[in-house]
Amino acid sequence: MNLSEYQFNTELYNGSRTIVYRGERQVDSLPVAIKLLKNTYPTFNELVQFRNQYTIAKNLRSPLIIQTYSLETYHNSYALVMEDFGGISLKDYFSKNQSVASLEEFLVIAIVLCNTLDLLYHERIIHKDIKPSNILINPETKQVKLIDFSIASLLPRETQTLVNPNVLEGTLAYISPEQTGRMNRGIDYRTDFYSLGVTFFELLTGELPFASNEAMELVHSHIAKKSPFAHEINPQIPPILSEIVKKLMAKNAEDRYQSALGLKFDLEKCLTQLREAGEISSFEIASRDVCDRFIIPDKLYGRETEAETLLQAFERVANPPEAPLAKGGNKGVEMMLVAGFSGIGKTAVVNEVHKPIVRQRGYFIKGKFDQFQRNIPFSAFVQAFRNLMGQLLTESDPQIQHWKNQILETVGDNGQVIIEVIPELEKIIGEQPPAVELSGTAAQNRFNLLFQNFTQVFTSADHPLVMFLDDLQWADSASLKLMQLLVNDTGHLFIIGAYRDNEVNPA
Repeated sequence: MNLSEYQFNTELYNGSRTIVYRGERQVDSLPVAIKLLKNTYPTFNELVQFRNQYTIAKNLRSPLIIQTYSLETYHNSYALVMEDFGGISLKDYFSKNQSVASLEEFLVIAIVLCNTLDLLYHERIIHKDIKPSNILINPETKQVKLIDFSIASLLPRETQTLVNPNVLEGTLAYISPEQTGRMNRGIDYRTDFYSLGVTFFELLTGELPFASNEAMELVHSHIAKKSPFAHEINPQIPPILSEIVKKLMAKNAEDRYQSALGLKFDLEKCLTQLREAGEISSFEIASRDVCDRFIIPDKLYGRETEAETLLQAFERVANPPEAPLAKGGNKGVEMMLVAGFSGIGKTAVVNEVHKPIVRQRGYFIKGKFDQFQRNIPFSAFVQAFRNLMGQLLTESDPQIQHWKNQILETVGDNGQVIIEVIPELEKIIGEQPPAVELSGTAAQNRFNLLFQNFTQVFTSADHPLVMFLDDLQWADSASLKLMQLLVNDTGHLFIIGAYRDNEVNPA
């Protein structure tokens, strides 16, 4: 990009990953905002997100969305040139003027945002990061525009995989329960309604519904804790408006508003009442809320008993009864089998344990045995633990150091034995000396003992471990033996096995 074509005037925003300047195009003095990546050598993911916001936003020709003029290559990265309409973020706007919005001003802004979400809905775009700092307002004209489509999606529906909260897409304080990947639900356009609800809550009360510095606690709040009513924090807010915001923040997407226009109708009713009568009285909300898409809910039907059985077993693993083992006490290890035909929904039932795992700060890992890899011993265990290493590597440096010390203390000089099957472990504990060569049963026994001890590092009352092994009908004998050892000698471990009972021979 030829930066001499643009004149940089002031710095508008300086974040952890990007920096935005206000400037103008020298040819015609057109005011522009130029967004750059801070990283001199950006990761592939950062570059993809940068291209993504250009690709999606360039086709949205609407006064409700910030216009993007061009995407230019700049050094090892990109520069995004956008319109500058003199806007500042809602976050800055309210912190400069007053801490919370006046009722009328809030309703006017909220109605514009309904129009914006309705536009995205018809373009089949999920924004996934609605928050006050991604909404700009011009302090003079009061024009409102939405920005930042870096993680937006053009898919009508997505599934969030289970990752550490530190690397989730979106902003944790505003993220919807299904975006955490721990709700056993898909992501669709209604995820933006939840984030909009949190945004409304913040504009009306000056604070967030859930505040915590700890990522896992925030995730747990979003999926399991009830948010307070806005009028309980700011008594100036009419209870009916509080109810509208609460409905937007429902945990299940089917309990939220189903259309932006249904929400807009209610907000317009509030605004009319406020302007005509000076106050907002109660009425039935969501009366005009109709969705024109056929959406089958993700809710589990007819599986309450099975899901409850799994949840109770997890509770016993996380908090084992105190009774001594001889009297039927439990050292906190359980194994459950889920049987059924292919596609019957075994995995969907198992995924219901995600919610309590978050509360207990536990880990959920899964592996799948393969019909064509039965000659590879421990294939599902290896998959599961590679998955766990991925989760650990996204934790804070002190936390990674803690795991490193614990793992090294457990495996001693035999770290290389485990690294050979789980290469990701090397990134945590570093290079290890070659292990002593053993053969036959001796090697097998050493591996079993090591793996057993290695597993115990991750199973404790502070963080129980749930291991889901799918397609057990194709498990190899070495894996079955290891499973037996783990069940006998580990605590705070919950193994869930799923198998197709129609494909298991009598042997």
